[in-house]
Amino acid sequence: MLDWSDTPAAAAPTRMPRPDAPGLAGDATGLGAIDRSGGRVSIDDKAMINCRADVNQLLPMKYRWAWEKYLSGCNNHWMPTEVSMQADIALWKSRDGLTEDERRAVKRNLGFFAASESLVANNIVLAIYRHLTNPECRQYLLRQAFEEAVHTHTFQYVVDSLGLDEGELFNMYREVPSITDKAAWAIRYTQNLSDPSFQTGTPAADQAFLRDLVAFYVVFEGMWFYTGFAQILSLGRRNKMVGIAEQYQYILRDESIHLNFGIDVINQIKIENPHLWTPAFQEELRRMLAEAAELEAAYGRDTMPRGFLGLNAALCEQYMHVIANRRCAQLGLAPVFAEAENPFPWMSEAMDLKKEKNFFETRVIEYQNGGALSWD
Repeated sequence: MLDWSDTPAAAAPTRMPRPDAPGLAGDATGLGAIDRSGGRVSIDDKAMINCRADVNQLLPMKYRWAWEKYLSGCNNHWMPTEVSMQADIALWKSRDGLTEDERRAVKRNLGFFAASESLVANNIVLAIYRHLTNPECRQYLLRQAFEEAVHTHTFQYVVDSLGLDEGELFNMYREVPSITDKAAWAIRYTQNLSDPSFQTGTPAADQAFLRDLVAFYVVFEGMWFYTGFAQILSLGRRNKMVGIAEQYQYILRDESIHLNFGIDVINQIKIENPHLWTPAFQEELRRMLAEAAELEAAYGRDTMPRGFLGLNAALCEQYMHVIANRRCAQLGLAPVFAEAENPFPWMSEAMDLKKEKNFFETRVIEYQNGGALSWD
């Protein structure tokens, strides 16, 4: 069972390695010249950022939780083409299969997610991987990058199966204001990190890196995906678009581990660098989360101008306030919204993948870790 206690928040502060420690490569890329006189790496030499230990050496392992998440991701492997889309195709082509509001929500969902997964992947491989100086965490990032590719593949598969206008769907992030606003907000937090000359090592730069982690792990994957998940899973509960709903279940299982990993990384960096977690920086992060929730509320109003059975924009905004406060608690921040009741308590039940029939209904698959996740 992987729950919120599986974080490094209670770990003892670690000792940062000495700049003159023998045998340390001091190269964050792992591609520098080999130090032939270097000594062996000890656990105490490892750190999340600004580490001078050889980043090519996985062992000895310091952050076991990162490795466990890598293994969980491997155990949860899936591919979108294994999910049948026949029922969805028939329903989509049926004149009375879906209301116009339901069709709008489905298309907006696909349009947002299609670009979002690429934005997250770009952030992982072009920014986070460069500056997170721990090999076991990098091992998980490699697995996550593959999962983001699978998610992008999912939306291509759905668009192709339903015969949708691929230009319309994949270009929505540049044409639909509520989607463009979110994408632009996210990209804003990688401008510095995408600069080849950017380096961590100063309080300002290290805070910029932390800010990026919060933007992409906590907001993008831990908040903004949830309105779309609620919409599609709500349709699935009513036996509509069941193929897409099943694929969203698998995506959400992946995203849950992504979120847990990101929060663990942020909390561990806080432990190792307490000087970064200033009151002013905490308030900046709270403003980010509040601003992100408002952008998501606007997206909810755009995707559901009238709503459909059991779901509307107001309920999605309330849900986002609940999620935002939950993310604040996981980061050790004060809540940003008044306490509210979760309007979608069925979400956890809908995403229970402890036992799932395989895609050809010939046997039952036991998912080793993903079924026990605490989803939202």
